[in-house]
Amino acid sequence: MSREVSASARRITDALLEAYGRTYAAEAGIRLRDTPQPLYQLLVLSHLLSARIRASVAVAAARALFADGLRTPRRVADASWQRRVDALGEGGYRRYDERTATQLGEGAHLVLDVWKGDLRRLRAEADGDGEALRRGLRRVRGIGPAGADIFLREVQDLWPETGFLVGAKGLQGAERLGLPTSSGALAEAARGRDRAAFAAALVRAALDREVVERVREAARARK
Repeated sequence: MSREVSASARRITDALLEAYGRTYAAEAGIRLRDTPQPLYQLLVLSHLLSARIRASVAVAAARALFADGLRTPRRVADASWQRRVDALGEGGYRRYDERTATQLGEGAHLVLDVWKGDLRRLRAEADGDGEALRRGLRRVRGIGPAGADIFLREVQDLWPETGFLVGAKGLQGAERLGLPTSSGALAEAARGRDRAAFAAALVRAALDREVVERVREAARARK
């Protein structure tokens, strides 16, 4: 690592990744690869995570949808609205279940109509332009700026043209942990590591103060 990353920051980064270095996609049971089904599953998860609801509930709802067989845009589009509502409810996603069930159906139809069910076509259209990727993602009903950022944050190791992304929540987590809050310094801290897992761990630190306390304690024990 460069001199920009202190010994203290290295210890915190190591402790953070050891305890919390897992993407939200992995937590939702998505084996993320650059193929149509897992990319679509990540889009669904990003939609759910972007709502004002606990991340754990969003992950549980995604797992429930996938367990019910709703893993592809075709299956989601063909499923009844009630089936989508019931699957969301099974995962505890009840506050926004009816609206979200409608949005998931409409979004699945758009993914099928515009990209033939394959989000790699969106990537090809964007041709390395991160903003074009964001604009494309935001065409999907229910995917706003937050949802687009979540998708790109989680897919960054597969689609490296997006650059290193942690987002506003990730920067907030870095600040709470006492890590550098410049993108360059954080990118240096992430060098040679799973960038998406590091970004997700920073988000967890932003969302849960207990994460910060545990990581700081573990980092102090490494001295």
